Amino acid sequence: MWKARPDEKSPGSAAPAPSTTNTTTTMPTTTVVSAGNTAAPTAPAAPRSNFAPQRPGENFRAEVAHIGKSVLIKGELSGSEDLYLDGEVEGSVDLKQHSLTVGPHGRIRANIRAREVIVHGKVDGNITGDEKVELKKSAVLTGDITTQRIMIEDGAFFKGAIDLLKEGKSQSGEHRRELSFNAAAGSNS
Repeated sequence: MWKARPDEKSPGSAAPAPSTTNTTTTMPTTTVVSAGNTAAPTAPAAPRSNFAPQRPGENFRAEVAHIGKSVLIKGELSGSEDLYLDGEVEGSVDLKQHSLTVGPHGRIRANIRAREVIVHGKVDGNITGDEKVELKKSAVLTGDITTQRIMIEDGAFFKGAIDLLKEGKSQSGEHRRELSFNAAAGSNS
């Protein structure tokens, strides 16, 4: 197959196109094919943007607030959106119905309350995850966990107790102490 050069077929070219009653169809390869199987190149496709417009009906995840690794917060941290925290926090973190991700550089010395908590960094304090708590392999947690679901990857360090809540119950509702231990997942100590 051949490609047209930019100097060929300019918009004001003198050679008229043959008149036919055949219809043309645009193919994904940007080649126009007529009923007589004659291929002719079309104009080059416009460059695509890296940011596609949001289409109705697609799953859309709200943007996440980001706190960088050079930020130190002392006091109460609360919000009404998802948060990625890679800095340091001393005090308390309350995100109620939103998720918190502690990045690999994150250092938290605070009690945490969020819908979902994912820990890659270090946390000294108790975690209450209304739905789920995840400790990734680089996580270091010293404190108790209260949640409905928990996931601890091999290699994560955890020292504390775990309270698993029954589904549909709040923290003040009925819960059972499932595990109480001092452990380092994936280590021999």
